[in-house]
Amino acid sequence: MRKLSSLICVISVALLLMLLLLVDASAAANRGSDDELKLLVLKKGDLSVKLTNWGATVVSVLLPDRHGKLGDVVLGFDDLEDYKNDKSYFGAIVGRIANRVGGAKFTLNGKTYKLVANEGNNTLHGGKKGFSDVLWKVRKYRPDNVDSPYVTFSYSSFDGEQGFPGALDVYVTYTLLDGQRLSVTMRGHAKNKPTPVNLAQHTYWNLGGHNSGDILSNTIQLFASRITPVDNSLIPTGKIISIKGTPYDFLLPHTVGSRINELPHGYDINYVIDGHSHHSSKKVAVVHEPKSGRLMELWTNAPGVQLYTSNMLQYTKGKGGYVYKKHAAICLETQGFPDAVNHPNFPSQIVTPKKPYKHVMLYKFSVK
Repeated sequence: MRKLSSLICVISVALLLMLLLLVDASAAANRGSDDELKLLVLKKGDLSVKLTNWGATVVSVLLPDRHGKLGDVVLGFDDLEDYKNDKSYFGAIVGRIANRVGGAKFTLNGKTYKLVANEGNNTLHGGKKGFSDVLWKVRKYRPDNVDSPYVTFSYSSFDGEQGFPGALDVYVTYTLLDGQRLSVTMRGHAKNKPTPVNLAQHTYWNLGGHNSGDILSNTIQLFASRITPVDNSLIPTGKIISIKGTPYDFLLPHTVGSRINELPHGYDINYVIDGHSHHSSKKVAVVHEPKSGRLMELWTNAPGVQLYTSNMLQYTKGKGGYVYKKHAAICLETQGFPDAVNHPNFPSQIVTPKKPYKHVMLYKFSVK
């Protein structure tokens, strides 16, 4: 009897080990090799998100409208290979420093670092080959996690990449939560020396559907009463000014197009979030699309949010052959202030081996 019990125990352990090996093999198959371009899908209820490891990019977000009809509400491409040649940063994680660095240089601890300039004399979104233009590793992919399906991407940036100091490991995790919520958590760990880090998620949103035209009739509210004004090259002057009495005032809801003609090209400015705290998230924006009824709330722990109305889009062929034109989407890029490395009065973006970087975003979708 004892021998039979022992045999059953051994068989049970063997079966358990085989099951674990099968699970690991399945997960590895989902991840694929590190140098392979992949499409990954997360689904929870009516919310479905597709992502790729190129640039840790959001490829599509499917949401129901007020009638329950699903629609893809982000701009992008059908073919993943097209993201490799994308100049608009559709859906990507941008860095090592998102937004702009004036003169493509900064000084840290007495040493001046010259970056790769890719927008005139300035650096935009990390340089000619920033984090949006590299293949990230799929660290964990749990699409079958019932409570919160997620995927974690990682990228190791070497010391001197695009001119930035220090080796840096970065991670981004996309998670679907109850209540039609999408969580984005970005982390950075400096490995050997201080370095600036400012990651941003650069999805182009059109809640009417990616192929529904412009977003000028969308209503937007921003919980920010100040901006960091810029010069003609979109580099911050270093000032922080009130938006009161200007076209930038969205403290009360207004349509995007209500005052856009008062600006030279459209909105492309960093807002200073009211009541910001690194230790807790604040609601920073609400966007409502009247025809579909879709509504998006955005929460973050970042100090700023860039409102960009896709002013530079010019006849870009996207999903289904649809052509994206100027003002085809809204970008809400939560972030540290642009060019903070050159403005001591802006919140610091310097991380060290003992002081890591953490940036969280939460999108909540509903219908109205």
